[in-house]
Amino acid sequence: MENSEVKMPITYADLKQDLLDSGRAYDFDMIDRAYALAAKAHGNQRRRSGEPYICHPLSVAQILVELGMDSESIAAALMHDVAEDTSVGVTEIRQKFGDEVALLVDGVTKLTQIKFSNVEDRQAENLRKMLLAMSQDVRVMIIKLCDRLHNMRTGDAWPEQKRRDKALETMEVYAPIAHRLGISNIKEELEDRSLHYLDPVGYETIRDLLNKHGDEFLHKVCHTISNHLSENGIRKATIRHRVKSIYGIYRKMYMQNKDFEEIYDIYAVRIILGNVAECYTALGLIHDMYHPLPNRFKDYISTPKPNGYQSLHTTVIGREAIPFEVQIRTWDMDRMAEYGIAAHWKYKAGITGGNDKLDERLAWVRQLLESQRSSADATDLLSDIKSDLLPEEVFAFTPRGDVINLPAGATAIDFAYAIHSAVGNRMIGAKVNNRIVPIDHKVQTGEIIEVITGPENRGPSRDWLNIVKTSEAKNKIRNWFKKERREENIQEGRDALEREMRRNMMPLTDEQRPIFMENLARRNRCNSVDEMYAAIGYGGLLISRLLPKLKEEYAKLKENEPKPVTVELKRVHSSDGVVVEGIDNCPIKFAKCCSPLPGDEIIGFVTRGFGVSIHKRDCTNVRESLRHSENADRWVRAYWAEDSRENYKATLELLCMDRANLVSDIALALGDMRVPIYSLTARSAEQGRARMSVTVGITNTEHLNSVVSRLKKVKDVVTVTRN
Repeated sequence: MENSEVKMPITYADLKQDLLDSGRAYDFDMIDRAYALAAKAHGNQRRRSGEPYICHPLSVAQILVELGMDSESIAAALMHDVAEDTSVGVTEIRQKFGDEVALLVDGVTKLTQIKFSNVEDRQAENLRKMLLAMSQDVRVMIIKLCDRLHNMRTGDAWPEQKRRDKALETMEVYAPIAHRLGISNIKEELEDRSLHYLDPVGYETIRDLLNKHGDEFLHKVCHTISNHLSENGIRKATIRHRVKSIYGIYRKMYMQNKDFEEIYDIYAVRIILGNVAECYTALGLIHDMYHPLPNRFKDYISTPKPNGYQSLHTTVIGREAIPFEVQIRTWDMDRMAEYGIAAHWKYKAGITGGNDKLDERLAWVRQLLESQRSSADATDLLSDIKSDLLPEEVFAFTPRGDVINLPAGATAIDFAYAIHSAVGNRMIGAKVNNRIVPIDHKVQTGEIIEVITGPENRGPSRDWLNIVKTSEAKNKIRNWFKKERREENIQEGRDALEREMRRNMMPLTDEQRPIFMENLARRNRCNSVDEMYAAIGYGGLLISRLLPKLKEEYAKLKENEPKPVTVELKRVHSSDGVVVEGIDNCPIKFAKCCSPLPGDEIIGFVTRGFGVSIHKRDCTNVRESLRHSENADRWVRAYWAEDSRENYKATLELLCMDRANLVSDIALALGDMRVPIYSLTARSAEQGRARMSVTVGITNTEHLNSVVSRLKKVKDVVTVTRN
């Protein structure tokens, strides 16, 4: 892929020339019509950089020509922004160019609205759309990758924050997808350009280090290897060299904390041969010439990477004491390494198996989509993409020699589920190279792992969801719980949700609960409350993801509730107004030891927990306490207020769960607060409940609110409202 920026704006004539130079049979009539439609639709639109907008679709089409993509892809690339940015819609494109081109344009248009950096449902839904479009036709994704590549090449025109956001999005999603599609050049350039915006200092440091170590050494090595191979009968070898990408070096320097000199594959020599037998012969000859470094040999020919990459890798060191990597592969393997899935179009004649091969290569997209169906939460998809598309992979073997590849960090449980869900569900232990290991053992490349299974009715443990790394294993575990333990899940989910509501102080009355839970279930896309409980129970719906919606629903409920009691009050006589000297509006309670009444001489004691406790002046406890010097300062003068007989009357309605002694408990609570009771009536109501009406003497609205809150604390009182 050409890395240099295009200085002169590209024209359609340049693109036509590239199409002719490729020597492939393109449908020029279709491409001409697509360009004419795009040029007319975009009209005088300009990019941020100031150049005509049509330059962008032309550049994207040019990158697709380099990849060797077909006429439909080129036409769709020319029109990929038309449906989004102009008045021409997908329907018009379908009428003029047919279903195939319309599908590609529509797929890419949907992808354009994706934003990944802050994870929300809507963005994850867009990601799901992208994978769906990709599973229908992978060309959608290839066009999108080329679109993103050209945008990153011209990203200097973006504002600073947008540059960083786009770079992060590219690094998190687009580069890993390019990797999984095997298009290494695009993947490396996307990573390098993203790094340039995310850490310009680290980028420049590595670029300077690479510039110091020139190509001279590699030219010399290639010449020596070429001579040695031809002397030993391999005359038709093509030898190239490459320098590792800046981001590849950055990962090792900053993430693995290595010095530049400790990275052994910065320089690489690539030997391309006619057949696999020659590859292994050449490997022996290289090891004759140079000293191989231990543990640096990888055979990706017999064990290809998941994206189809095949090659022999060995790291050797010569007399110059500079280590370098040698990659040995056939021409077919080289095309696959360079162009990945795009090689299907570029070298159509050379690929056997046609679409079957393509289906096999896209199995991971379908697997991701399939595994997502069991999850109620779309945002899981984003974390799955990040974990499942990571470039680092490990390879382990079953005792029969089958290769299982997993992302780095995967455990023995992931290994078991990768073999078959039945093996994972029955797993009770694992042996690595014939030694028993814990089931959370992290798989290393080259290990032979034997899964020890238990009886058939055995199932996984819920804790495994926190141990496994792959989305495949997580979803198989969730599915097991979903099918086998429905009642248990519902109970588990209900308990977990209630705990969370108690923790966040969100009480619900029995009347409120059914409607509240139905609304919450609907907001989480569950058909019933039980289905929501079950999803929480088996892990398909995480409480942490549900919490924002839970708080919103609760806030809505509180808004619609009757407001706290503020009433127009009638004056009546009272007997509990008290003035405490030096303290305004002080909360008071009457001591039970002496029960003072208006007319008694009184004194106040400042308590540690509840305002001032009022005692009769001649109470024995007062006399005893005043003897101790540490308590003397806490006694304050108090007297009955002149207007203590001024009082108000308020009637409260109580809804309670019916039980014995309920009336006496409510009377006691009011008595404890010294609230006069003018009338109290009670009657039984439907569903084992009781309704009560009580008229009490109140000094002011604050006093009324304190009475209401005290009554709510009486056991089995459900609601207290002002009549």
